[in-house]
Amino acid sequence: MSGPAGEAAARRLLAAERADAEARLAALRRDFDDIVHAGGTDDEHDPEGSSTAYDRQHVAALLSQAADRLAEITRAGGRLDDGSYGRCERCGLPIAAERLAARPTAATCIGCA
Repeated sequence: MSGPAGEAAARRLLAAERADAEARLAALRRDFDDIVHAGGTDDEHDPEGSSTAYDRQHVAALLSQAADRLAEITRAGGRLDDGSYGRCERCGLPIAAERLAARPTAATCIGCA
């Protein structure tokens, strides 16, 4: 994705990815808050405690993954801003347009991935 048209397309893709990631993060935060408020904190003496603790940890892990995804999108936006988007961070060669279309946050070419 080179040139102004390629950059505009990349920005649109990243904006869509950001919107999806932010929506997922917000939904997971609501889920986590619901689990915490519904379950209380005494997992050891609550007959449902182990499943509540599992649910809480599961959603916490998903929250972490969603936050990591948002950070990945932010880094890709930074590469767009500094002109390094579409170049492999390891070898410096161009990242294939097909890879960027499928994974707009890719920071490495297929060979280095």
